[in-house]
Amino acid sequence: MSEPLAPGLELLARFTVTLADPLEIGDTPWGRRRVIGITGGRFAGPRLSGEILPGGADWQVVHADGSASIDTRYTLRTDDGVLVSLATRGVRHGPPEVLAALAERDDVDPASYYFKVGLTFEVADPAYGWLNRVVAVGSAVRHPDAVIYDAYAVT
Repeated sequence: MSEPLAPGLELLARFTVTLADPLEIGDTPWGRRRVIGITGGRFAGPRLSGEILPGGADWQVVHADGSASIDTRYTLRTDDGVLVSLATRGVRHGPPEVLAALAERDDVDPASYYFKVGLTFEVADPAYGWLNRVVAVGSAVRHPDAVIYDAYAVT
């Protein structure tokens, strides 16, 4: 019987997502709900480059232990003018003192916490149709006014 192949990773792009100040909805039954507007940014990689359009957001939930559930939706415009819808879901967690520093918008060593996302693309243009079928993951770092992550296609 054949064995499954171990997955590999192929770089799609580095994303730099600029952020607005969080809107604090407050404590809900699921945790502290925050909406963090996406004000723009850029992405660049071997097969995918362009701008991040303003207007998306992260509908984030911060849990009692300080970990955060990430839930974003935003729109990309490739350098050749194609619009791409992007959604990410993920998690950020780490030691309490590191999460407290992140909450204060301090720059923190990314090796001291876990911040990973899964990406789902949706696009109509056939030239980018492969994005509709890719399984993609990202490794992220939080800065005071931006999130930077490298996105990879799972091969």
